[in-house]
Amino acid sequence: MNSIELPLFLSFLAGICTILGCFILFFIKGFKKSYLSFFLGLSAGAMIYLSFMELMPTAIKTLGFWSSNIVFFLGILFIGIIDFIAPHHFINYCSRKGIKYNKLMLSGFIVAVGIAIHNFPEGMAVFMSSLGDTRFGILIAFAIAIHNIPEGVAVATPIYFATKSKMKAFAYSFFAGIAEPLGAIAAYIILQPYLSPIFLSYIFAFVAGIMVYISFDELLPSCFKNGQGYTAIVGIVVGMLVIALSLNFI
Repeated sequence: MNSIELPLFLSFLAGICTILGCFILFFIKGFKKSYLSFFLGLSAGAMIYLSFMELMPTAIKTLGFWSSNIVFFLGILFIGIIDFIAPHHFINYCSRKGIKYNKLMLSGFIVAVGIAIHNFPEGMAVFMSSLGDTRFGILIAFAIAIHNIPEGVAVATPIYFATKSKMKAFAYSFFAGIAEPLGAIAAYIILQPYLSPIFLSYIFAFVAGIMVYISFDELLPSCFKNGQGYTAIVGIVVGMLVIALSLNFI
């Protein structure tokens, strides 16, 4: 087993790429609604492709078809309940305070939470694989870092458009990204004696359900607004292509 410094560093680098996605948003001057549709579509494509082409096949290979699908739909149910209960409470609170609530803010919040939940087990995967095989851990960290960039855009874009605040967009992206090294730390402190391919497969199937729900409930409806259908489709396809190319290097 290797020392823990490199595995922790790899998980931190993978997570910090979420913030790079936030910076991409800031560096593009005159950001238009078509850009918003493209980046939201790109992130939806990345999440959907990752869920069905990597997370679910990995879970099915280890757990079997039915167990993986049960956990997948439990993930959808979990985030669906959160989406149904928590946002309504927050909207009512804002209304009582006389604050106009922007739905983009809600989308950004849910995406940030979903990505943070997704990044947490990814941090565990990077950390534990790096402990056993440094080269394998580096390859996984690289692939995760690639798809964390469009995820950072997915978080920062709705937050920035809702608040016009770069600091808030950065803060939400940081929240989503920092979950990765936190997952690595949790794996070292709590789960190292118990972590196994079976345990991670349950997590991946659960997270796949969460990501699919976020894509279909929040990202896709948002990216097809304002008559930007073709732009959104291009973004979706590019997002899938980015993840496909990154997975090819593993």
